[in-house]
Amino acid sequence: MFLFVLGVGVVLFAQAPLQMEHHFATGSGSWSFIGNRLYQSSVDSQARLAKVNLKAPQSGGMIYEFNVRYEDIVDKTHGGFGIHIFVDDVINRASWGSGSSYLLWLNYDENPVSNDIPKGFSAQIYESHTNSWMDLVESFDLNEYAYLLTIENLSYPVPAKIWVNGNTGEVRVYDPTDPYLDYYFYFYLPTKNLPLRGDWVSLRVNGVRLSFAEGLY
Repeated sequence: MFLFVLGVGVVLFAQAPLQMEHHFATGSGSWSFIGNRLYQSSVDSQARLAKVNLKAPQSGGMIYEFNVRYEDIVDKTHGGFGIHIFVDDVINRASWGSGSSYLLWLNYDENPVSNDIPKGFSAQIYESHTNSWMDLVESFDLNEYAYLLTIENLSYPVPAKIWVNGNTGEVRVYDPTDPYLDYYFYFYLPTKNLPLRGDWVSLRVNGVRLSFAEGLY
C-alpha cells in the first residue's frame, strides 16, 4: 500500500526490513505478512473490529493506492472494509473509531442496523471524533454494482485508488472496473474541519478475510 504526498512516495505498510512503523492493534483481528501481502485472517469476534494503524504524515493533496483481495467470508450476511484517513491519534487495541479522522467504508449488509444504510451493497463516509465515537456523514447505494461481487471476480486483486484534497475536502474514488482507472466518483468531506492533517492511516476489516498489498495490481 502506497501513499503519495505531493508526488513524494511513502510506504504505508511493508515487512520489517523496510522499518515502516505499523501497529497491529491488540484484540483487533489477526494480521500477518505472507510474502508481500498483508493478511487479516481472524475468524472470531476480533474480525468485527480488525484494524492496523500505519504511520504516515498527511496534509494537502494525497493519493492512497493499494490492492485488496478477498480470501474468505466470516459472516455471509455482513462484511466490509475501509480506510481511516488524516488520523490525528491512534489507539493500539480494538476500537470503533480512530481518533479524529474520516472513514471511507465499503459495505455489504443484508440487515443494516440503521435506516440510513442501504440494504445490500453500499458505501459510507463516517466522521470519527474519538476511538469510540463516529458519526455517519453520508451513505451511497451501490446495489447496481452488486452483480460484480462474484467469487470469480473477487479471486483477483482489486485496485484501490483514492485521491483526497485535504485543503478543500474533495475526494475522488477511482472506478476499479475501469482498466485505465481514468474514471472516478467524487464527493466532498464536511468543510468544518478543513484543512485536514494527520499522522496516521488506519486500515479496517469487518466480518471478512482480506489481504492487501502495495501497488494497484
